[in-house]
Amino acid sequence: MVRVKICGITNLEDALAAVEAGADLLGFVLYPPSPRCVTVEKAREIIAVIHRSGLAVGTVGVFVDEGLGRVWEAIRKCDLDYAQLHGDEPPTYVQALGERAIKALRVRSAADLERLGTFRASAYLLDAYHPTKPGGTGEAWDWGVAVAAKRYGRLILAGGLTPDNVADAVHRVQPYGVDVSTGVESAPGRKDAVLMQRFVAAAHSGGENSTDRW
Repeated sequence: MVRVKICGITNLEDALAAVEAGADLLGFVLYPPSPRCVTVEKAREIIAVIHRSGLAVGTVGVFVDEGLGRVWEAIRKCDLDYAQLHGDEPPTYVQALGERAIKALRVRSAADLERLGTFRASAYLLDAYHPTKPGGTGEAWDWGVAVAAKRYGRLILAGGLTPDNVADAVHRVQPYGVDVSTGVESAPGRKDAVLMQRFVAAAHSGGENSTDRW
């Protein structure tokens, strides 16, 4: 079954609603220019409650060209499972994070996928290309291009996904996971519980069964 990551979590209420909806991963944006940014301290507070509650969900910190030392510090402080990298981090940087690394790539064409072969990461997240924004645009793109990326490893599909189109995207690409932020929001940084429930249900309806879990 396809894994679902709900990104841009900014508060405990939304985090708990995402888990209740069936999310496998929660994403916390630790990149100040983003309207969904939270501080390391806020992310730590939310994640601590999640862990004390015994809820089975993974946690991801989202970074953009952050110093490697600060990424490791955030991982330790927040007890993050993964670091999702949306900048121009070189292969050696990604490799230093080992199995915690999720490398994101903004895709314009199939030619962009060749860059994935230079990285060693736990998974690869493909998002819509934007000339100035590193992610979170909510813009759809040609998901069919993403199919070829699966030869590099676990593929997480992002970019313009909503409860209304995610089943089709999953059916076409059969990715390891899907990532959503704006597609389940009532406002930037505020999630809609009903949209999250619809998104998870739709994503699962379009995928194939698998026992390979995070």
